[in-house]
Amino acid sequence: MPFTADHLAELNLLAQFESTSSQEGIKVHAHSAAPETVKAAENLFARGLISQKDGGYLTPLGAEAVDLTQKLQSILSS
Repeated sequence: MPFTADHLAELNLLAQFESTSSQEGIKVHAHSAAPETVKAAENLFARGLISQKDGGYLTPLGAEAVDLTQKLQSILSS
C-alpha cells in the first residue's frame, strides 16, 4: 500500500518534532501554514500522537512515531 499525500504530510510534520526532548513542541498556525500541514496536525491529534489539534507536544505514541519516522528517513537516505 503506497503512502497517500495525507500520510506524507503527517510524516513531514512528525519529522519537525525534536526526538530528544519531550519539552519541545510545535505550533501549526492555521492562518499561515499550508492546508495539508493543518490537516496533518488535526489527523495526528485525532490519532493521539500529539497533544493539541494545532501541534503541541508529542504523546508517548507520538514520540515512538517520531523515532520510527527518523529511522525510516535514515534508511531511505543511505
